[in-house]
Amino acid sequence: MTTLIIIFGALILFTGGVILVNPEIIFGFLSKHIDKMELQALAIVVRLALGVLLILQSGVSRYPLAIEIIGWLAIAAAVIFTVIGRNNFRRLMSWALSLTKPYGRIGGIVAAGFGAFLIYAFV
Repeated sequence: MTTLIIIFGALILFTGGVILVNPEIIFGFLSKHIDKMELQALAIVVRLALGVLLILQSGVSRYPLAIEIIGWLAIAAAVIFTVIGRNNFRRLMSWALSLTKPYGRIGGIVAAGFGAFLIYAFV
């Protein structure tokens, strides 16, 4: 199961790198699909899966408490995304995407750093 976390970390690191190089690839995709139910479902499922994996495997990581806290935060985000409904999720995504012009590349750095941290924590 740690392999899955390392794969998640690599995908997050890669996505952060893509955002750094050309933010429009990721943010354009999100903007085009903001009205689709699949985007919200994917956001929920990915956060839930990552959260459960992190909690279950936190004991074998270099930073068990931090990894467990991140896992619980991911599950909380999945629950919130479920509870807020479609319209509020769409509004949240629109607001977040409105910040991409001034802060998009900073988000890419944070995402890449988080992905690298997950990889380091489990290697």
